[in-house]
Amino acid sequence: MVKNRTASLIICALFSALIAVGAFIKVPIPAVPFTLQFLFTTLAGLLLGARLGSLSVAVYIAVGLLGIPVFTQGGGIGYILQPTFGYIIGFYLGTYITGAIAQTSSQPTVKRLLIANFAGLAVVYLVGMIYYYVVANYYIQQPIGIWPLILYCFILALPGDIAICFVSAFLGKRLIPILNRGVR
Repeated sequence: MVKNRTASLIICALFSALIAVGAFIKVPIPAVPFTLQFLFTTLAGLLLGARLGSLSVAVYIAVGLLGIPVFTQGGGIGYILQPTFGYIIGFYLGTYITGAIAQTSSQPTVKRLLIANFAGLAVVYLVGMIYYYVVANYYIQQPIGIWPLILYCFILALPGDIAICFVSAFLGKRLIPILNRGVR
């Protein structure tokens, strides 16, 4: 949605940094900590669109995998084997989906932004929970059943993520016109 290439790269880098900061603003719940990463990945999709929004998440992931401790529990290539890394992959895919849906209109409604956010959230949960289950049960040998997985990785986090979807949609509705007119 941002027209100027330099401004696009700066805003993309800003969102990568915000996602990293969001990893450390957390509410501890069992299994998967609740963080503000989802807020910033969703806003990246809404404000930057599918391509640049997912690029900002990809930069965040690359920085973390290179060893800079920007993930909730550190960084480095070994983080791929953490059960929660699936949520990080989900952020990338979810941001793309959120941006793709939001981009279908230059002046999207709050309803469209909410649909985009919930679609992105569904992708984050789907990828994150499958990855968590596979890594926990087959790699680190700390088995988790389907029902505990649903409780800890979905039900406990869902109310906060629903609230984030609404906050992000309202922020997006206010910020999209500003970015469209102010950064050219």
